[in-house]
Amino acid sequence: MMRYLKSYLASILLLSTSTFANEVKTGGNTAVKKEGANAFSLPAANLPMSKRLDFSVGNSFFRNPWVQAPASTDARDGLGPLFNTNGCQNCHIKDGRGHPPEAGDLHAVSMLVRLSIPAMTAEQKKAYIKDGVIPEPTYGGQLQDFALQDQIPEGQIKITYSDVPVKFADGTQVLLRKPNLTITDLGYGEMHPDTMMSARIAPPMIGLGLLELIPDKSLLAWADEQTRNIDGVSGKVNRVWDVQKQDFAIGRFGWKAGQPTLMQQNAAAFNGDVGLTSRLFPNENCTSQQTICVEMPNGGKHEVSDNILNFVEFYTQHLAVPIRRNLDQPLVQQGQALFKQIGCQSCHKTNIKTARSTELPALSEQTIHPYTDLLLHDMGEGLADHRPEYLATGREWRTPPLWGLGYTEEVNGHTYFLHDGRARSVMEAVLWHGGEAEPAKQRVLKLNANERQALLAFLNSL
Repeated sequence: MMRYLKSYLASILLLSTSTFANEVKTGGNTAVKKEGANAFSLPAANLPMSKRLDFSVGNSFFRNPWVQAPASTDARDGLGPLFNTNGCQNCHIKDGRGHPPEAGDLHAVSMLVRLSIPAMTAEQKKAYIKDGVIPEPTYGGQLQDFALQDQIPEGQIKITYSDVPVKFADGTQVLLRKPNLTITDLGYGEMHPDTMMSARIAPPMIGLGLLELIPDKSLLAWADEQTRNIDGVSGKVNRVWDVQKQDFAIGRFGWKAGQPTLMQQNAAAFNGDVGLTSRLFPNENCTSQQTICVEMPNGGKHEVSDNILNFVEFYTQHLAVPIRRNLDQPLVQQGQALFKQIGCQSCHKTNIKTARSTELPALSEQTIHPYTDLLLHDMGEGLADHRPEYLATGREWRTPPLWGLGYTEEVNGHTYFLHDGRARSVMEAVLWHGGEAEPAKQRVLKLNANERQALLAFLNSL
């Protein structure tokens, strides 16, 4: 590993400090200088004052709880009757990252479990093409572990862990933890015997509007470039159903890139997580075998109005990415050199320009460093959930953005990473990489203690 580092550091030393300074604003001109618990909750720095009221209104609908219908608060009624949370902020805590249930937690709160069954019949295979999954017949596409007062939730999420030892070349051992997921207290009968389950924690909300404006042609070019390379990395776009366009589009949101736009991502979350209907998802989240949605009062035809959807979309588009820190430190610069030399930047891409947008001028034509290609990659059997979603196989995941990584603990009070929060540190997350990332992980395992410290210093500078 040292010969790689020496050759790369020789060139890196020729770079001026200003080169690194160009990456301070990972979100381009939208980036903000903010530390502490609210580092993820500020509007884009270049958002004009005339638009900050729209941001604040969207924030109120994102933050404040929804209530059971009928209620005097008719703008926020219609909760449930089956749900995972009564407000978006309960999962995206301080607009940040969720976590798996801790010992003693009665509910998962900021974790949910996706459910589906294999497409076996001709009818199911046809439905899969458009819907991306075949929901579990009784419980649907997502388990709701809350219900309105005196009603029965669908079940409870239970997670235990098994140790997975991993050893570095210098003999240092790390015990990873592999989650074992079970659903208890099923409220509406048995699940289908072939049910596939996938636990997901809520991802951070920062920079989503910038990711939405990365041109499709950029994603397709990266996929094409990776296909031609011989390093084993070969990402692909997901093709998902766009409800508004009534056509297929490139997916870019969600752990498997299962949603094409922020509008649809938000509306789907309102529907699945909070039990609310909208123009995009007009049906309540009960299956035909659950009568509770028919029996309980609701908040009207579209409980989340187009007006509310528009405000929440604007809010989620303009949450700013905080600036990078400590770029001038030699250890961070050494870690950045290692990150590139190891091959991590094949998927975690930087120097991306957003599309021109007259509708979203603050996000338009920004040079950003999100450290993602938004593509699906085979991450190996260790991370596999064995649950396909559109074109994503049970071993494939979208590359998560790394910007804001080093702020996680101060914003959310924990350092749980990956789709199900199994990793308790950044290094544990790295060591779970497999599949296309297996060669890069093997290079990490050859790093000595000082090099590992440098790599972590760089990742925590993001």
